[in-house]
Parts: sequence; C-alpha cells; structure tokens
Amino acid sequence: MYARGRQRRTAWLAVLAILVVAVTTAAGWRGVRRPGTAVSGVVPAPLAMSATERIATGRPLPSPPAALRFAATAASSPVLSPGARRSCPPAATACADLSARLTWLQSDGTITYGPVRMEPGPARTPRGTFHVEWKAGAHFMSTEYHEPMPYAVFFAPGGIAFHGGSLTVPSHGCIHLDIGSARYYYDHLPVGAEVVVF
Repeated sequence: MYARGRQRRTAWLAVLAILVVAVTTAAGWRGVRRPGTAVSGVVPAPLAMSATERIATGRPLPSPPAALRFAATAASSPVLSPGARRSCPPAATACADLSARLTWLQSDGTITYGPVRMEPGPARTPRGTFHVEWKAGAHFMSTEYHEPMPYAVFFAPGGIAFHGGSLTVPSHGCIHLDIGSARYYYDHLPVGAEVVVF
C-alpha cells in the first residue's frame, strides 16, 4: 500500500514537471527580470538530466545561474555621468537631470535611491533649486488637467511635482516616475527637503 502511494506521488510529480517544462518552453525562458527592463538573449544550456528524471530520482531542479538571472537587470540600470554628479550639490535630497531623464535621492551627497528613469515636461519642467512644499496621497487628481497624480510630491511653483506617470508620454511640467519610485519618493522626501533640477 505504501509503495503504491509513493508510485502515484512520483507519477504526479512527473506529470507536473512535464507541464512546467511545457509551459516554460512555450512561454520562452527569459530568466528573472524586473518589469520594464530589456531581456538579454541568454538562455541556459540544456540540462544533462531531464526535469522528469530529476523529480523521479528525487533530485531538485537547478535554478539558472545568478549571472543569467541578473544580466538583464544590470544591463539596463541607468548610470549617472560625472557631470550629473557634479551638478547635484551634497545638500540636495533629490536631484533630477532633465537631459539624461534621470532622478535620484541622496543624503550628504551619497546616493540612497536610484538613479531611476523619469519623464519631464519638455520646456515646462523648471530648472533650479526648490524645496518640497507639500505631498498628496495615492489617489490625488490634477485639478488643472484632470489626470491622476499618484504619490505627488510638490516642490516648485505652478503645481510641479514628482509623481507616478508615464515614462513615455511627456508631462505638463511635472516629473513622471514609475509608480514604485513615486511611492518611494513620497515616503522619503519630507516637506522642506531640497530638490535640484538641472
């Protein structure tokens, strides 16, 4: 009785392994990556033992090497130019480089978050040194443009803010961030913090 139950469990595991292999093969293995990042064309080499054989013998399925899992992430991470670093004074808590379309948070000149990609408003996003004036929540709507401005952190006259928005459609003057970065800025940029836009 015990042996029969073990055989059934092994058979079910083999069927499950076949389904997993079929689904990942049909979907195309691309490794682990962050949403919105480019995928490298690296695919792991074929395994010496099939997934069915590994499960049947009790051997675990190998995970792809760390180099493969993180290749796409590392390749797409934004990098600051030396000029951008010099343009951001150590006293600033947030900096935005309009030409490179990058922004980051820092403390005493040491980067604490980012750089992350952003989308400003061409010729509308002001340059200069500002201070965070006030913050709005996750469901804030623009009264002027009637568009959502989730996690808005207002820092310049005219309602200019960091907030969640499209990274492909220019803003009306604000600085769009992906929603995760917008929430991070909302949580870590206090009222009064210095913001430098150049």
